[in-house]
Parts: sequence; C-alpha cells; structure tokens
Amino acid sequence: MRGASYASLGELRDQLDTALTGAGQARNVGDGLFGVTGLLDTEHGLRRALSDPGKPAAEKAAIAGQLLHGKITQLTEDLVADAVRKRWASSADLADAIEQLGIEALARQADFDGTLDDLEDELFRFSRLVAAQPDLRSALASAAPARVKSDLLSGLLRGKVTPVALNLIDQVVLHPRGRSLPVALDLCAQIAANRRQQLIAVVRVVKDLSAQQKRRLAAALSSAYGHDIHLNVVIDPAVVGGISIQIGDELIDATAAARLAAVRRKLAA
Repeated sequence: MRGASYASLGELRDQLDTALTGAGQARNVGDGLFGVTGLLDTEHGLRRALSDPGKPAAEKAAIAGQLLHGKITQLTEDLVADAVRKRWASSADLADAIEQLGIEALARQADFDGTLDDLEDELFRFSRLVAAQPDLRSALASAAPARVKSDLLSGLLRGKVTPVALNLIDQVVLHPRGRSLPVALDLCAQIAANRRQQLIAVVRVVKDLSAQQKRRLAAALSSAYGHDIHLNVVIDPAVVGGISIQIGDELIDATAAARLAAVRRKLAA
C-alpha cells in the first residue's frame, strides 16, 4: 500500500493496538475482521461504496453499521466504521487493510498468550509442508466445502500447533483472496514478526545449524540490520555448501552453488 492507504492502515493499526486488552477479545476481533473481508471480497458494489472518496464519511460508516451491527463485536464494528471513514487509494486497499488488521489481531492474541515466537515458527513450518506436498496444496486450494478443508487442517494440525496458528491457517485457507497459500502464510508470518519488531531471515544450509551457530548468526544479523532477527532455517541440499540468507528482497548468498553458477556465467560470456 502507498500514499493515503498506507497512512490510513497505520492509523488503524495504532487504534487496534490501543483497543485490544486480552487474548479472547483479540481473537473475536480477528475472526470478525476476516468475516468482513470475505463480505467485501464477495460484494464488490458494497466495497466500492464504502471506499468511495466522494461519499461523506459519516454516510459510509452508517452503511457499515447497518450491515454489521449485532453480527460482530462492538469493537470490531467500530474499527470497520473507522476504516470506511478513511481515505483509500482503491477499493481493494480497504479490503486488504481489514484483512491485515485481522491478522494483526490474531498475532496480538498470540502475544497476549505468550506464543508469538511459536506462531512465527508454526506458520513457517506449515508453509514448508505445503510447498513440499502438492497433494495437500491441491486439496486446500480445491473447491471443496469449507468444512471439509477445516476438518483436514484440524486433523493435520490440532495438538501440533498453537490454537492461534491453527485459526490463522484456517482463515487464510478459507479466504485465499486469489493468492497461493504459501504467499498468504508468508504475509501472516511477516505481520507476526513485525509484532515483535523483528525481521525474518530465511537461512538455507546443507545441514542444520547448532543452537550456538544460530545465536551467533542472529546476533550478527541483528547488529547489521539494527533489528531483532528471527531465523527460519531451511535444509536445502541444493546450496551444496556455505549459507544463503534472504531478508525481505535482499539475498546474501555465500553458497558453493552460487559460486559455481558465477563461474559458469563467466565461462559462457
């Protein structure tokens, strides 16, 4: 998001942070915001009306209130009303913002529960599982009823991940919004990391790092970037040797595979 949309989302995040006071409340708000996102994705005319800069803010808030009152918590209704009062660069940005606030609320639930670190790890591990198993990916992306997909996720994950992670994974599976599941999970993991003011470093190595190596690497990266760094370590035989680190769009590649590729490029030149 850029411009007016970015500013509006920032204000709503601050409002959400101030308003949430406990884990149960955070979950209710998160679930409600995902429901509103689904409504806006389905009802395009409604989404355009609620984000129309030519309509008075009070009129848009009244429309949202009439539709949602009694169906979601009062706090969630107030957040949505404030969202439609704000300016958005496009109608899609309004729906995207409400979804991101839903993810923020569930990440805040994990924060209240003391399971935020677990949430980041569990989202990453499940993303890797989905990437490695095409049949699972196809089943979750199929046109099967929502209950079937939820039951599949419950059978796979219940008791193996925190309730917040299971709920968040369920939400993004049932509301893909045109994205692949790994992309949606990456968005959730990044928002969870931001909750801890961390950057996520995806570290690819040929064999796992020791606990001491992970601590030293995280400390070195934190010093270099000026932020806490959360390591997601991927065992990848393709690196051959060395280490590859990706933080956002930046790739630090010191693998033997990368050096061999560089030599091949020089020979071909």
